[in-house]
Amino acid sequence: MSAPAAGPVEVEDIPMTHRQRIEALVGLLLGMFVAFLSSTIVSNALPTIITDLHGTQDQYTWVVVATLLASTATTPIWGKFADLVSKKLLVQMSLALFTIGSILAGTSQSVDMLIGFRVIQGLGLGGLQALVVIVVATMFSPRERGRYQGPMAAVMSVATVAGPLIGGVIVDTSWLGWRWTFYVCVPLAVVALLVIQRTLNLPVIRKKVSIDYGGALLIAAGVSILLIWVTLAGKSFDWTSATSYGLVALGLVLLASAVFVESRVSSPIIPLHLFRDRTTTLATLASIAVGVALFGGAVFLGQYFQVARGYSPTAAGLLTLPMIIGSMVSATISGQMITRFGRWKVYLVAGAALMTVGFGLLATIDAHTDMRILGVYLFVLGVGMGMTMQNLVLAVQNNVSPANLGAATSTVTFFRSLGGASGVSVLGAVLSSHVTDLIAKGLNAVGINAGQTGGSQAGLSNLNELPGPIADIVRGAYGDGTARIFLVAGIMAALSLVAICFIKEVALKTMSSDEERRAEAAEAALTTEDTSPR
Repeated sequence: MSAPAAGPVEVEDIPMTHRQRIEALVGLLLGMFVAFLSSTIVSNALPTIITDLHGTQDQYTWVVVATLLASTATTPIWGKFADLVSKKLLVQMSLALFTIGSILAGTSQSVDMLIGFRVIQGLGLGGLQALVVIVVATMFSPRERGRYQGPMAAVMSVATVAGPLIGGVIVDTSWLGWRWTFYVCVPLAVVALLVIQRTLNLPVIRKKVSIDYGGALLIAAGVSILLIWVTLAGKSFDWTSATSYGLVALGLVLLASAVFVESRVSSPIIPLHLFRDRTTTLATLASIAVGVALFGGAVFLGQYFQVARGYSPTAAGLLTLPMIIGSMVSATISGQMITRFGRWKVYLVAGAALMTVGFGLLATIDAHTDMRILGVYLFVLGVGMGMTMQNLVLAVQNNVSPANLGAATSTVTFFRSLGGASGVSVLGAVLSSHVTDLIAKGLNAVGINAGQTGGSQAGLSNLNELPGPIADIVRGAYGDGTARIFLVAGIMAALSLVAICFIKEVALKTMSSDEERRAEAAEAALTTEDTSPR
């Protein structure tokens, strides 16, 4: 499954000037903008899409999980390739793959088709979310990188804000329809590809190392089995049934086999030796918890605003502005302060603490919470998000050698995505079960037996077809039930805070990964010259 590594072969090893690095950064940010825009533009359209295609709450969850799962499974592979071949080519390939998936998703005629095409989107997203961070780390030193966290956070924030707004406008425009939420990003993707082609000129370091596809397959299969179990248990089969036990056992066996394979091959997808480093291990644990909290909690915000509170998709996008503004401001300020003073742990601790508080506050909401108060809660959460996500990756990148930069970065990103995929699935199952109970209680309170026709089928899939009083009960159930999701997310954020508190702060390096590699090569050349016979 994996062959021994040969020595590196360096091609076109010419350092980029500062101007070239800034131009390349612009191209990368444009690619990042397209990826985030394509992801978030669908968020507020999902309730409309699921209703139009007659989907269910579980399918709503899997439309999101499919992309997260595909990106999670492929992120380590993209990262490993980044240590071996042209990073520029990989960025272009991942962006093209993501765009093709978006176009195909727009042609979906059923929720099952949509889920399948979202997997293709996820394959490209797995590359983009790892490669952009890896390339930036290659060009800029950890100490200098904080200065550029502001622009990166701004791009992510603008895309996150613009996506739901544009998606809402498209859905609300009768002559466009929800399919254009997938089509609209294609022209921007083409521009991003052209800009990256012209600006990004990193040296190509090729190594004759085969990829551990067996390990990647086992990891993806094990995670998929467990996610299927979480989504279907309690509905298609009982939690304590033979089917449930069988899926859990199969998932755990596959993951255990993956660990065994990764410990034996010479070039593993997830190098286990990285976890000997305390910072990497704790940052990975924190990333899992952050992924569960952020992805799992944020995915259902649009559903809360539209289903529970009755806002349009456009208005739902605007209502997330406090969270986005908080994230952008805190990421910019913390990045500047890190570059200036070289200290980073205090921002990680403060960010995780504010995330925990933010989710705790959101756990108190219901179907009638004042929107101004809710905006304050979202702002607190956003401030915590801005100080946490990128700085966790920075801490790991600062502790690894240039040769392991891609693998280390993609490993942290992998576990954050894994937490996100698991979080969406778990919290979606929690919400679905809790909402079903609340709907049944609400129907019984007005004298309708939940098992009667019109009662047992009341839910998201037929919300627009329900009589007014029953529809109000369903909306209220979603409003009251969403708080439980934020409570679970808050617990996960608290776990990430504990892990972060034990991370040891190390002074930030002042050389980029590319500069470190050149320095190591120069030192090796001098050593060889000194030891050679005269």
